[in-house]
Amino acid sequence: MGLFDRVSRVVRSNLNSVVSSAEDPEKILDQAIIDMQEDLVQMRQAVAGAIASQKRVQQQYERSQGEANTWQQRAQLALQKGDEDLARQALVRKKTQAETALALKTQLDGQSSIVDQLKRDLIGLESKLSEAKTKKDMLKARASAAKANQQLQNTTSRLNTSSAMAAFERMEEKVLQMEASSQAAAELAGANLESQFVALEAGGDVDLELAAMKAQMVGGSEPSKSLPTGTTPAASPQSAQVDAELEALKAQIDTL
Repeated sequence: MGLFDRVSRVVRSNLNSVVSSAEDPEKILDQAIIDMQEDLVQMRQAVAGAIASQKRVQQQYERSQGEANTWQQRAQLALQKGDEDLARQALVRKKTQAETALALKTQLDGQSSIVDQLKRDLIGLESKLSEAKTKKDMLKARASAAKANQQLQNTTSRLNTSSAMAAFERMEEKVLQMEASSQAAAELAGANLESQFVALEAGGDVDLELAAMKAQMVGGSEPSKSLPTGTTPAASPQSAQVDAELEALKAQIDTL
């Protein structure tokens, strides 16, 4: 394949691509209907011209046929009058008109066939035009629907739905984390309060035990003196103080 053929093919392919991309179905269909209507007008003009020509030939044929008949009658009249020479001339004229009529008849038959074919073509073109108009409306409706669908798809493709949904999921996870942190803080606060009360309760037991130990130590430091039978030993001031502290501790414990 020569270089020129290759370049020519590339140019034609590019031109076809440009033309195809520039074609608007609705405009192309409208233009096709206009072209068919122009063809129909030309076809009607052609049929009208053929019919007019047929009528002229028909008139010429009828006139020639009439002239032939007239000269036939004149030849008979001249022969009846005994003028053979005039009758011969009349027959010559009759023969000429008859030949002309025969030629016109052949032409008329041919034109009649042409007119009939043109009429059939005209009817076929009218039918095709009517069908094309109906099909054009249907195709234009489909083209409009396809354009609307394409615009919808383009709009949908431009929407970043996946990213938006991912953002929703991230925010939901963050809210869950915040709720978990809040719940954990509340639980820690409750545990701290509980531990404080436990410490207080544990501290109270230790204080009581310490007070009891102090009382035992105070009581054991002084030797008991034998007293006469029936007498009650007098309480020392320190023992009375310890007893008072024990009573006070008991009172505090009862109020807890």
